[in-house]
Parts: sequence; C-alpha cells; structure tokens
Amino acid sequence: MSGQRETSSRTVIVSGATFGIGLDVAIYLAEAGYQVVGFGLEAAPVSSVATASVLSLNADAKERGLPLSFVAGDVTSEADVSAAIDHALGYGHGLHGVVNNAAIGPLGTILDTEPDLFSRILEVNLKGPYQMCRAAIPHMAKDGGGRIVNVGSGAGWGKPNMAAYSASKGGLIALSAAMALDHFADGIAVNTVIPGGGGIISGMSLGRVSGDRNRLQASAVGTVAGRFMNGQDMAGAIRFLLSDEAGAISGTIIDVGCFAHQGSSAPLPKRA
Repeated sequence: MSGQRETSSRTVIVSGATFGIGLDVAIYLAEAGYQVVGFGLEAAPVSSVATASVLSLNADAKERGLPLSFVAGDVTSEADVSAAIDHALGYGHGLHGVVNNAAIGPLGTILDTEPDLFSRILEVNLKGPYQMCRAAIPHMAKDGGGRIVNVGSGAGWGKPNMAAYSASKGGLIALSAAMALDHFADGIAVNTVIPGGGGIISGMSLGRVSGDRNRLQASAVGTVAGRFMNGQDMAGAIRFLLSDEAGAISGTIIDVGCFAHQGSSAPLPKRA
C-alpha cells in the first residue's frame, strides 16, 4: 500500500509501550507501516497489574513480521530515555514521532497521598514526557520537523480522588501547549489525545479496582460507538496526528471517547 511505503521511512517511539494501551498503539502503528520503537517497563509500576517481557514482545513482533522493536527502560531515567532515543535513531530515518503514553495513576486525595508517591506520579507523568521531548526535539528540529503526541486525561481538569494524577495530567496539558508554541517554527507539531468514557481496560485502570473488570465497567459511560474505548481507538487518533493529513495541526486536544475535555465530575460525598 502507498501509505505503508510512505510511513516505512518514518520512525516513531512510543513510551509505556510494553503493555496496555501503549502496546496496542505500538502494534497499530507498526501495522500501519511505521518503524516503531516501544519503550517501557517490564515490572508492573505502582497501582498497576500489568507486567511484560521485552524478550517475548520482540520475539512476537519478529514472528509477525512487524517493523517493531521493544526496549526496556523507565521514562524517569535520563540514561534510559537517551538509550531508547538512540535505538530509534539507529534505524537511520531520523525521528518522525514521539508518543508519550507512559503514566501511573494511583488514586487518592492529597491527604491520602504520601509525599514520595506524589513526587513519583509527577516524575512519571510529567517529567517523563519532558525528558522524552527534551531528548527528541533537537533531532526533529535538525531534520526539519516532527510530531509529538502526548496522552492526557480528563483528570487534567480535576477529578475527585485523583489529586496527584490530576495535577500531573493538568501539567501535561499545559506543557503540550507551551511546546507547541515554542517549537512551531521548528516544524514540530505537539498535540494531546485524551482517552475517555471510562471502563477502559489497562493495567492502570484495573489496578485501581484490584483487577476487577466488572467493578471497573459497572458505572462507566462508554463511547458513542456503544462500547468502551480501546487501544485501537486511541491508536487511530494518534496515527492521524502522525500523518501528513494532520500536518497543519498543533496545540490541539482530541478527546477519544466522549465529551470535550471530559471535565470535572461530581464531587464525592463527605467522608464519615
């Protein structure tokens, strides 16, 4: 297909790609013809039930003939980020895109959230994208441009029992807008996608309900498609933002699921 020939010389790195939605995104983009590097953890992060094996993921990608390779690492480690970017550059196509998907999402008010956990949430969800972009942008600018897609959350406008997570995702929304302005002249588009509707199956979401899928989906709104959002839905929006069709789009937010920005929901009742 001509689209695959066009994308085959474009390398994209996806963080948080060793399980969950990030893995779905990495596979989807590889199937679309991009050369994809999936970067992420093997052990389950805090509040998640997901685990992975980079060795197994690479073996599966090779068996399926996908232009997809996985690298283990933590977005909070500058050395790990640098190694992952170098791996992506090793394909010789420069760096077309960065998808910042890695995140952790423990629940809690500020009273429930210990200082060390608050710091860790900000480290992963906000400093992680900062480090990925800081390492990638000079290469993109040198080559005339590129695409950055940050995975946000409706919690970025504030949601109950998500104080630290909301702070991190609100910061990411602001960081995305600032980067879109700062690197406009470099030809680097920066956009945000937000999953929504609730009931989304991922290591993070299942970790919040002790792995109980029924509990996760019991009161979820879902999407206008009449089902819960999935990784392919997210990947389709991300693929669009990486494509030539989105070449003039930067500094915007695409909600995948339902309702613009999925803003603040009703407050929780006062605790006894």
